[in-house]
Amino acid sequence: MFDTAAMAGTRIRFENVVQRFRVIRERPDTLREVFTRLFRNRTSHHEFEALKDVSFSITDGEAVGIIGRNGSGKSTTLKMIAGVYTPTSGVVRVTGSVAALIELGAGFHPDLTGRENILLNGLLLGLTKQEIQACEQRILDFAELGEFIDSPIKQYSSGMFMRLGFAIATEVNPDILLIDEILAVGDAAFQEKCIARIDDFRQRGKTIVFVSHNMGTVRRICQRALLIHKGRLLANGPPDEVAARYEELLQQPAMAAG
Repeated sequence: MFDTAAMAGTRIRFENVVQRFRVIRERPDTLREVFTRLFRNRTSHHEFEALKDVSFSITDGEAVGIIGRNGSGKSTTLKMIAGVYTPTSGVVRVTGSVAALIELGAGFHPDLTGRENILLNGLLLGLTKQEIQACEQRILDFAELGEFIDSPIKQYSSGMFMRLGFAIATEVNPDILLIDEILAVGDAAFQEKCIARIDDFRQRGKTIVFVSHNMGTVRRICQRALLIHKGRLLANGPPDEVAARYEELLQQPAMAAG
């Protein structure tokens, strides 16, 4: 149970969270193989713990970076905050509206135009049609897609996806903004534009959770960083200190692999 007083001012809290997935080793190709495995009592899957007893909290208005090697559990953590996954055990508590930039194209319909997807995404994020129409021009101006805004987004490049997704997510004014390495696909000028908007979000007291391998960006926009390694929270503190710990891990491939 959470202490109500302790939760005051807290946007995100993980309490002893374990996230376990079933990993399929191989799929049987024929009905005969299915029965053979049943009679031989052979399992075709194993359990994988993506997060192992993870606890942390993020307060209202904090910008927090999550760093770690590929496969360490960073994106799983973000998806749990977004409500994509429910913890196997432990508790995840999130207070406020959430806009998530986790995967390119997530929440978009490929056969609809960019303009139509603005409406679709806005509705999914809880806005009314009138509210979306009121901010549509600001989204168009930020995304800078020109005439492509009226083309089906299945024709978009990854950079165009990112432009539109970021413009929508930040214009709907969420309490919590989640970003998972998506800025890496944009050109340098647009990345700077996005970082400037993130800075503005931070100054307005929004909560930001930012997953990245770019330590320079983490140091620039985050007040705190979490280092996740092999599913465990290894460090939680100032970005410079946590980034230094991560860089030490990168120098020890035998220890860091996993």
